Amino acid sequence: MSNEVKTITPEEVQELLNEGKNVSLIDVREDEEVAEGKIPVAKHIRLGTIPERLDEINKNEEHIMICRSGRRSEHACEYLQEAGYEVKNMVGGMMKWEGEVK
Repeated sequence: MSNEVKTITPEEVQELLNEGKNVSLIDVREDEEVAEGKIPVAKHIRLGTIPERLDEINKNEEHIMICRSGRRSEHACEYLQEAGYEVKNMVGGMMKWEGEVK
C-alpha cells in the first residue's frame, strides 16, 4: 500500500467549485490565519484538533486538505490516509489560491 499523498492544484479545486461539484474542503490552518480569509465552502478544522474531530469528517467522501503553503495539509492527509480516509492535498495552499475568499 502506497502512502503517497494525492495532490490537487488550486486551479483544479477552483474548476471543481465552478462546475458546482460537491467537494469537501478542509482548512487546517490556525484561527488567526483563517480569519484573514478562507475558501467560502471550506470547513475549518485546525490541524492539531483533527484527531478529536474525526467524527466530523465523512469517511465515505473524498476530502481536499488546505493550509497556507501545502505542508501542514500534507501532514493532515498522511494522518487521515492512515485512518482510512480518501484525501488530497491542495499543493501550494492558500498562497497559490486565486479564487474567492471570505
